Order: sequence, then C-alpha cells, then structure tokens
Amino acid sequence: MIVITGAAGFIGSCMVQKFNEEGLTDLVLVDDFTKEQKKRNWENKHYTDKIQRDVFFAWLSQNAKYIDCIVHLGARTDTTEMDYSVFERLTVGFTQQLWSLATQYRIPLLYASSAATYGDGALGYVDDEGIIERLQPLNPYGRSKNEIDKWILKQGTMPPLWAGFKFFNVFGPNEYHKGRMASVIFHSFNQINATGKVKLFRSHRPEYVDGKQIRDFVYVKDVVNVLYWFCRHPHPNGIFNLGTGKARTFLDLATATFHAMGKAPVIEFVDIPEDIRDKYQYFTEADMQKMNKTAVKHDFYSLEDGVSDYVSNYLMKNEIF
Repeated sequence: MIVITGAAGFIGSCMVQKFNEEGLTDLVLVDDFTKEQKKRNWENKHYTDKIQRDVFFAWLSQNAKYIDCIVHLGARTDTTEMDYSVFERLTVGFTQQLWSLATQYRIPLLYASSAATYGDGALGYVDDEGIIERLQPLNPYGRSKNEIDKWILKQGTMPPLWAGFKFFNVFGPNEYHKGRMASVIFHSFNQINATGKVKLFRSHRPEYVDGKQIRDFVYVKDVVNVLYWFCRHPHPNGIFNLGTGKARTFLDLATATFHAMGKAPVIEFVDIPEDIRDKYQYFTEADMQKMNKTAVKHDFYSLEDGVSDYVSNYLMKNEIF
C-alpha cells in the first residue's frame, strides 16, 4: 500500500495518476475531500481508500504495517499568505508528526520541499544540506518549507528511506482549482482566450529586461516520474533539487503558450503587485548534479514540449490528468 497526502491537489493528484498508469491501485489518498473544486482531481482515479486529513494520523497508527511508502505532498501552498501560524499548523507541524510516525513504524517517506527555500538566490541553488541553516526565504511559505528541512536534518532517528525534494516552478494539468496560485501557463491560456494577449510582470530591477525574469519551469509529469522512481527503488537519503536544470524566461513561456494554441504572441507588461514585489524571485535554476548521481534516469520535457502537451491535451479540452 502506498499513501499519498495532498492527493486531491495539483501534484498529488498527478502522482496518483502516475501510480495508476504503472498499474498500482492499492493507494490511500489523504486530503480534505470536502472541497468541491478539487473533486475532479480524484474522482476518476483508482485507489483503495481515501482518508480525511484530520483523522489521518490515527488511521496511520492502526495501518502502519500495511504501508510500503508515504509520498507527502500535502501542504499550504499559498505564497501570498503572510500569517506564518497557518503554515506552522498545516505544513510544519503536520510534516513533523508524519516524519515521527514514519520513523516509529519504519515506513519510507518522500516529502515536498520547495525552491522557495533559496530566497533571492544569494547562496545559489545547489542542494547542499550544509547551507540550509543559512538560507533566507522571502515569504512564510518558503520559510515553512525551510524550517521542515532544517528540523529533519537535526533528527537523530529517521525512516529507513527518506528524501525531500525542492520543487522548482511546477506546471501542468490538475491545477484548475488553484486560482491566483496556478501557473503562469494556466493564466496565460485563459488570458489569451479572453483577450487575445498575455500580461506578464515587468521588471522592477534594472539588470532584468521586462519578461526576461528567469525561472526553472518543470513539467509536473517529470516531477511525478522522479517521485515514482524514488518510491519504488533504493536511493540515497537526503534533500534533492527537482527542476530541469535549465532556466527559461517568462517570455519563452508565454510564447510557447501562444504557439501551442496556434496564435501569434501578443504580450503586455504590468507592474508586479506590491504585496509580493519584494518577495519576487527574478532567477531560479536547479543545480541537478546531486540528483544526477542517483540511479534515476529520466529525460525531462523541454519547456516547449511540456507547454504543448499541457495546453493541447488538457487546457484546450478541459481535461484532468
């Protein structure tokens, strides 16, 4: 049995689909299943049971001997939420308790960290566990993920196998429910349909041209393929970057979206909202050397191919993965 937390969410539901495609259906989905806007993400998946988040730990203690692996993708993911106590409860505390139970019952555990832990990138984007204590995230979301990483590295006992993954800018199907937090591709697609153009953030730093802010955009299918491998194979314990290792501009992203829709690009620039302006990352790029030293072998989608698949097979058809 494999447990997936956050299973009704964006990456979590894609993880469930990946397991299904590999012929695995003895899955237990954990989330808040009362949220109607997420129902599409899980209702057609194949699984053994679904457990409400607030009773999950009691269920785990009773069923631990049946669990082969836990993939922990549940968390508060709103990067504009400024109340850290929300993250303390839903992200930090939950993960700490899950780690303790996985350690107690000897269950392999994979969990989601984030590239937001790197802050403004002053210390680079190398997944060196020696720098984690010195990282300065720019918002409470990033801080919560970094606090988890710091706490885990201090633990004297651990699950038999474990790994954390610093996700970079993940995009792809099953993010219809995310609203403002959905990917730029999702918003670009909707803007093009509504107005024929895309609005991108202009640069508020002189060293970056408008639209040339650079991010490591990684397709969700690549993310779940890597997580699947770690769940099914022996691997080194530790915290790993999970991106493509090839940063691209927002202009590239918008242009790829237009092309996937068969339209000529029309791009307009707008100011970054003031509530996130001083927390905005202008450059991220995953150093993937540590991941590449593992036995996982996976060819990542190019930005253009990932956007094309997402737009053509999901957004244009209003489909779920």
